[in-house]
This record gives sequence, structure tokens and C-alpha cells, in this order.
Amino acid sequence: MKEITVQELKQKIDQKEAFQLIDVRETFEYEMSNLDGVNIPLGGILIEADKIDRDKPVIIQCRSGKRSAAAIMQLEQVHGFDNLYNLKGGILAWQEAFDPNMPVY
Repeated sequence: MKEITVQELKQKIDQKEAFQLIDVRETFEYEMSNLDGVNIPLGGILIEADKIDRDKPVIIQCRSGKRSAAAIMQLEQVHGFDNLYNLKGGILAWQEAFDPNMPVY
């Protein structure tokens, strides 16, 4: 599974690179704090796969990296995606590296 660090994600954001960010946490988690990605909770990821780009890199994130890894495995196996990257450490790693005041649980 391909991974990306929060430092690499921040660089992509700062350089305005073309990519899609998908947050697979539950809606209440997303509403607490997010990185402006599209919120598709893990339970609905296969049903809503048509919302995920196939023509640019897609970074999948969650709280710690576990749910996003599960989402990537499902999407690769069922829908044949090959452009997915797991955000290593999830939003907790982002908070630690860039935004210590970000509310996470």
C-alpha cells in the first residue's frame, strides 16, 4: 500500500498540486476537525466509490491511518483503484506536526 506523510501532504497543499483528499471518519469526527477533504465514512466507501477520482492521486485519511488503510484495501480489491495513498498517522499526525490546537479526541 502506498503511503504519504503529513509533511508530503502539506507540501502538496502549499504547492496547489492536483489531488483529492478523502476523509473516511464518521461525520461527527469530520465536523470536529478536518483537512477540507471529502467526507465519505468508511462504511459507505464502496457505495460512494463514484465520488473518488481515478485520474489524479487520491489521499485517504482517518484519525490514525487504520480505517484509511482498510478503505484503500476495499477500493483496490473491489473497484480496482491504483491511485490511492494512505495518510500515515492520519489527522493525529497532522495535529502533532502542524496544528497542536486542532481538536481531536
